[in-house]
Amino acid sequence: MNIEVFRNYCLQKKGVTESFPFNETTLVFKVAHKMFALTGLDDIEFKVNLKCDPERALDLREEYDCIKPGYHMNKKLWNTIVPQGCLSHELFIELVDHSYNLVVESLTKKAKIEFGFK
Repeated sequence: MNIEVFRNYCLQKKGVTESFPFNETTLVFKVAHKMFALTGLDDIEFKVNLKCDPERALDLREEYDCIKPGYHMNKKLWNTIVPQGCLSHELFIELVDHSYNLVVESLTKKAKIEFGFK
């Protein structure tokens, strides 16, 4: 997967927006104004930060060398992933979906209604 495929996949999800809230090179994807993924556009190697269930985050880090605690993020809830050559495309997509779903599930009833999730 490359950054353009990743970007297109994120943007096709319901309620997703992209922005540059930190600087002009850190692309952030949000659902209902809450971050679920970010990536650096100036990084030589494609990598992405994704939210993750804390227990699963630890398991993934133990199993895959390309999954590390989230760079500049809450290390309990975020992983930095360098997917090339380490993860299957299917697992990477599943981790993007997991991050997105965690954020959607955490939304208040009001926010879910406002953004069309209920």
